[in-house]
Amino acid sequence: MRAVALLRTLLASLLLMAAPAFAGTVLVWGDSLSAGYGLRPTEAWPALLELRLHESKLPLKVVNASISGETTAGGRSRLPAALQAHRPSVVVIELGANDGLRGLPIPAMNANLQAMIDASRQAGARVLLVGMQMPPNYGPDYTARFARTYQDLARTNKVRLVPFMMAGFADKPDHFQQDGIHPTAEAQPKILDTIWRELKPLLR
Repeated sequence: MRAVALLRTLLASLLLMAAPAFAGTVLVWGDSLSAGYGLRPTEAWPALLELRLHESKLPLKVVNASISGETTAGGRSRLPAALQAHRPSVVVIELGANDGLRGLPIPAMNANLQAMIDASRQAGARVLLVGMQMPPNYGPDYTARFARTYQDLARTNKVRLVPFMMAGFADKPDHFQQDGIHPTAEAQPKILDTIWRELKPLLR
């Protein structure tokens, strides 16, 4: 029995030595565009981010807590518990697309995003805000105010901003699934490259 106990202790020690020593967590807080709707779990850009962190020898893990259909109101209500559970060093806030598609009031979206930025910072995390743009059929006034919301929040709070996560392929139908909304697996590396440019400086 003593030999069995010693063997178990040795195996546990070896597993601990083999496990990566993470120095922090990147919390991805988004909707279906980050949850990987219609994709395999390994194809979505947050999964690709985890691979890039490993390849870059950055001791960080990714927690992708994105939910398809999430709005800024839903994200705001869920965030405090997630911050307490994961204690992230960086929070990537990718929300607002569903607010826009539903035509929800922009002041409410702005207030929700501001609350999430405040909560993340109070928890000691750095923030990356990921913006979206609405299609032109929503009208020039709404689309302009929608995009400007992210810019104003980034400037006021002095946080890094990805103005549009689909930059570089939004006008390419073959980069989207049949619904015309969600990017394909082939588009995910492009999303990661766009986000990485603003995220990398926060990974210190």
